[in-house]
Amino acid sequence: MRSTEEIEQIRVILQGRFEELNTEYEEAVAQNTRLRLVEIGDAAGDDQADSGSKTAERDAATSLIRTLLDRRTQAEHALHRLDEGTYGNCEGCSNPIPVERLEVFPSATTCVNCKQVRERRAS
Repeated sequence: MRSTEEIEQIRVILQGRFEELNTEYEEAVAQNTRLRLVEIGDAAGDDQADSGSKTAERDAATSLIRTLLDRRTQAEHALHRLDEGTYGNCEGCSNPIPVERLEVFPSATTCVNCKQVRERRAS
């Protein structure tokens, strides 16, 4: 069982991570919007290389947005688990997630073993 002090330290870390990711996400969305507006106004006379380059930029921006949204959601989920008292326990086997793993990846919801099993099943 974690002490109230430990829970508050974890909460500060997770909340900070959530806020960082939220800021990055909002900046990426705004930059993507600007990129699309420039693209719309600048598309006349594009050759295939220009068009391909713009498509690659758009795909990279969309991928970044998806990644940031996923990480932000993970941090939010970890905060909910902290509120519920289940933070730090594996969602797969219910065993405690090693502190070392949580220090590196505070949003972790599974132990390394369960994570590897899920990845093997997904591939």
